[in-house]
Amino acid sequence: MDTTKATTMKVVHNSRAGVPSVPGKTMGVFTGDVWLDQVIRQDNMSVVNVNFTPCSRTNWHRHEGGQLLRVTAGSGWICEKGDQPQRIAVGDVIWCPPGSHHWHGADDGSYMVHEAVTLGKIDWYEQVTDEEYAAKK
Repeated sequence: MDTTKATTMKVVHNSRAGVPSVPGKTMGVFTGDVWLDQVIRQDNMSVVNVNFTPCSRTNWHRHEGGQLLRVTAGSGWICEKGDQPQRIAVGDVIWCPPGSHHWHGADDGSYMVHEAVTLGKIDWYEQVTDEEYAAKK
């Protein structure tokens, strides 16, 4: 058995004391009030908890290596370009394959929190219009 340690384990403790959330407005890629809490960022992977206020959402975007979303609170929507928006809620897990051009965000009357595991770089595009957001109804 080879006991050579090839990598170093990283532990992220369940404490963010003194670490402020980042307002999404500073990034220019969200509509509405969104807050981001970085969990870990390493190599070509990041894990972020994203808190969406009602009606807030991402711009259209895609991920080089794909993205895994896990809804942990509230409800919202996700939409791939050319498709109808789909409702998502607590416990749902969504896989956006590499290159999937999509948006996600909170429902009209609900906050939504999801954990986002992103692989590779993100390409950001235009805002989701109010008409595109309203198509979910």
